[in-house]
Amino acid sequence: MTAVREILVLYYSRHGAVREMAQIIARGVESVSGVAARVRTVPEVSTVAESVAARVPDAGAPYVELRDLEECCGLALGSPTRFGNMAAPLKYFLDTTAGLWLKGALAGKPAAVFTSTGSMHGGQETTLTSMMTPLFHHGMLLVGLPYTEAELSSTTSGGTPYGASHLAGAGADRALSDEEKKLCFALGKRLAAIALKLVA
Repeated sequence: MTAVREILVLYYSRHGAVREMAQIIARGVESVSGVAARVRTVPEVSTVAESVAARVPDAGAPYVELRDLEECCGLALGSPTRFGNMAAPLKYFLDTTAGLWLKGALAGKPAAVFTSTGSMHGGQETTLTSMMTPLFHHGMLLVGLPYTEAELSSTTSGGTPYGASHLAGAGADRALSDEEKKLCFALGKRLAAIALKLVA
């Protein structure tokens, strides 16, 4: 019996849009036979040194551990944009991965990125590339969305060749469009298919 491979879908979400994207990407991952999604999140970062997050979140995905990165055969990484950059909680976690970098634990594994922004020009592509930078340093192989995905050419909201994206609106009240959902699913499916080929 062939072992099931896992893709880590790791995200930080403030208002829920990135969490929803992560869930759709996970469905895309699991549409590939022999691959499962391991969905994880990161805790908030506090500016108060004495403030400590609960060990287990009240709701949603469990908090990520370094072993999740090591055990999985690929990574989908998601964050809302913060001034064209990934959010601090996700960056804080990535800054703790030096031990994995020293071992080369992620080298050669595929990775994809996704984001949500408040405005059309709110930094979708720069946020995606900000998440790519540490993954390149880890030696990961970045997977984007090719223009063979028809929605990439028809979307009037989110969607980039760098990764899946969503236009949430200034009040974070815009639902994911059909095109955005299809691109999230396609990204998860593509990541899983490539991961399987790499481990074969």
